[in-house]
Amino acid sequence: MTTTDMTRSLQARADIHDVLMRYCRGVDRLDEDLLRSCYHDDSIDDHGHWKGSGPAFAAFIVASIGARAHHTTHSVANVLIELDPDVSELARVESYAMAYLRRTDEVGGEWLDCFAGRYLDRFERREGRWAIAARTVVHDWSISSRLDPSTAFPLVMDGFEQGRRDRADPVYRR
Repeated sequence: MTTTDMTRSLQARADIHDVLMRYCRGVDRLDEDLLRSCYHDDSIDDHGHWKGSGPAFAAFIVASIGARAHHTTHSVANVLIELDPDVSELARVESYAMAYLRRTDEVGGEWLDCFAGRYLDRFERREGRWAIAARTVVHDWSISSRLDPSTAFPLVMDGFEQGRRDRADPVYRR
């Protein structure tokens, strides 16, 4: 591998990783524009309970999570990026995904949901921009637990800035 090839490979990996991080921020901050930027316009997203275009998923998930969960945390780990050796503008990516949702269920009460799975993505670089062209979410395991108001209590975290689910979050003030 030449130095130029190695530089291109490292840059592609960094760009793809940035898309995955922006995706998590977009979901948790309910930032539809940021989520849309993670997908190509003609992309396909299969989230199991929802299937359609990536940009349409961005609108759907912001409305859905905004209505049913008052806090969420999404993260990815164990990211394996396989650049196609024959097509320099294509990568297959597997990312382990964890999602935690603190929600209020329609039947009442507070619930904590934990989802563990994987994002199986096809990334494409078009006009110099890496983005998701196709995503399939694979469910590995999940758990939902009702929080008992008599035993659950909020932790007081003095001195911390409180996270927000909009562009007033501290990350947007930088």
